[in-house]
Amino acid sequence: MIICPNCQHKDFSGALFCSQCGAQLVAAMSSDLPLGLRQKDPMTKISSNSKQKTNSKPAPLADAGEARITLHLVESGQILPLAERMEFSLGRVSEGQPIMPDIDLTPYKAYDKGVSRLHAILRRVKNKIVIMDLGSSNGTYVNGNRLSPQVEHVLTHGDTIHLGKLKIQILFSQDDK
Repeated sequence: MIICPNCQHKDFSGALFCSQCGAQLVAAMSSDLPLGLRQKDPMTKISSNSKQKTNSKPAPLADAGEARITLHLVESGQILPLAERMEFSLGRVSEGQPIMPDIDLTPYKAYDKGVSRLHAILRRVKNKIVIMDLGSSNGTYVNGNRLSPQVEHVLTHGDTIHLGKLKIQILFSQDDK
């Protein structure tokens, strides 16, 4: 467990940002971090507000629909930046099956962790990013809450997604203009 220095929320080991308040949980310039997660990278720019309530959830980005989306696979520490598209299917490849997800999670023990071949969809809708479970066998969870199949759920920066037992933290960042 990691304890957030901002709100004292207990988060899962390997989290980069607090799922409660959005505060950064890793050292800003730690040399053991991948280059893409060091403070100089736009991924780690977090505005701090000293008057922020400690139990408040971070607000979505002003225009999350234009944000870059990155998936942090918690167990492996792998970072998957997503291309700038409107929609991504998440799942795993199964030999001999014609179903191919846009994001193949097979290399991350997806089968063992209960990820379906077509498990969920990440979609940009206006100025939001949403996730929708596609009727997966083992469910899709956001911050511990199971999603109803075929119902879109708005995501915020730092949310934890479980596809079956595969734990992913979703990160948004704006391009510097």
